[in-house]
Amino acid sequence: MAQFSVNTARFDPYKNFKFRVRWDGRYVAGVSKVGALKRTTEVVEHREGGDPSTGRKSPGRTKYEAITLERGVTHDKEFEQWANKVWNFGSGLGAEVSLKDFRKDIIIEVYNEAGQLVLAYKVYRCWVSEFQAQADLDANANAVLIQSIKLENEGWERDYEVSEPTEPTFTEPQ
Repeated sequence: MAQFSVNTARFDPYKNFKFRVRWDGRYVAGVSKVGALKRTTEVVEHREGGDPSTGRKSPGRTKYEAITLERGVTHDKEFEQWANKVWNFGSGLGAEVSLKDFRKDIIIEVYNEAGQLVLAYKVYRCWVSEFQAQADLDANANAVLIQSIKLENEGWERDYEVSEPTEPTFTEPQ
């Protein structure tokens, strides 16, 4: 069976280095790393008294793992402003948490090598459980200063309205 229905000559899976993250209807600047989308369903084991010595298994509660987003430190305040909705130090009694809008739905988009949208995932009711304003500073290093947020979420699903695009082909000039 072909792995790709539209681009039947393609046999390489999509790469993990072209992606964008969207929330509040706009793309978030500079995201360089997105953690894995992972869910785990607990196993419930049970056995009736008249059953043989082996038990039965059925699905239990499903849990969605937190997702970490990383990016280089710039003057963009999106990560910090969202994190401050969960806890804003020094904002005054009763104003530390923004209960009205601390949760957001986000969209993670994956692109092929030609920059065409190929996959999208909707992640629901996210909130920032961890905010790292900057990574360690090191005078002997040669690296980008990174900040990150950890997003708790209540589930995600693939956006099946995003379909496989027809990939461009290039011909040599005559």
